Amino acid sequence: MKNRMPSLHDHLESANTDFLFFSQTVCPYCVRAARTLEAKNLTYTEVNLDRFEGLRGEVVSKTGHRTVPVVFDLRGTEPIFVGGSDHLIDYL
Repeated sequence: MKNRMPSLHDHLESANTDFLFFSQTVCPYCVRAARTLEAKNLTYTEVNLDRFEGLRGEVVSKTGHRTVPVVFDLRGTEPIFVGGSDHLIDYL
């Protein structure tokens, strides 16, 4: 059996936190998103797109959001796509 790369759906399903966001290694806006969530005492899962070949393309195609972070609110019954760090600050 061949190992397959975890999909966007897999990451959304497996995260057991308030929020999930996709980041990249050097990203001040990703740090800003993490600090914003921490300041609100919200838990998060961070997935670094640099570690999953092809995942960035899937995230862009499903959300239309081309920059990182790509933030989802997982507190309800269905994940809600929030957007980037500015969207997150407005959302909270």
